[in-house]
Amino acid sequence: MITIALPKGALLSDSINLFKSVGLDFSAFLDDRNRQLQIADPTNTAKAILVRAQDVPVYVEYGQAQLGIVGYDVLLEKSPKVANLADLKFGYCRMSVAVPEASSYKRSLELPPHGRVASKFVHCAKEYFRKLNLPVEIIPLYGSVELGPITGMSEAIVDLVSTGRTLRENGLIEIDVLFESTARLIAHPLSYRLGLYNLHDWVEKLSQETLQRTYTNFH
Repeated sequence: MITIALPKGALLSDSINLFKSVGLDFSAFLDDRNRQLQIADPTNTAKAILVRAQDVPVYVEYGQAQLGIVGYDVLLEKSPKVANLADLKFGYCRMSVAVPEASSYKRSLELPPHGRVASKFVHCAKEYFRKLNLPVEIIPLYGSVELGPITGMSEAIVDLVSTGRTLRENGLIEIDVLFESTARLIAHPLSYRLGLYNLHDWVEKLSQETLQRTYTNFH
């Protein structure tokens, strides 16, 4: 039986809808009363495990799940050894640099050398500023990074932005975008290469469904 790692949070509902469209129903995870972290679909064809988004590629890399759905941002931050197979075209957001509205900095390059930037995406932030050749101190924060500039601990933040509402409500504005992120279908590399668990069939079905949805939405 194939095991699929599904991410808690913003991507869960769309992920479940996608799998439902190819005949695998894990919608029990959407029931607020559900406390199970592992369920089989009603046909007993597959089971899904519900994990934190950052843990999805870990379960897939180590083979406890053969397929998973995760944001591109997590793949860039963690660099896991997984097969990144398809852009699923949902869960759009962007990784941005943001500063207080009153700040004089209008671009990342205007930030002071050896200034401080708060982020939970430490690797992505370091890489970005390294490419800009701007030495900054990255302060790892795993709660509300918006508090970094608000409290004066950092000049800027690097964080995921979808609507921008949280930034606005905390008096912050985006000054640069590092990259855009969407949900990705990933697989355990060896299992996929060997075609175990009918993986190629499932990937094809999910890719076709994504194409169909994109075409429908476009037209």
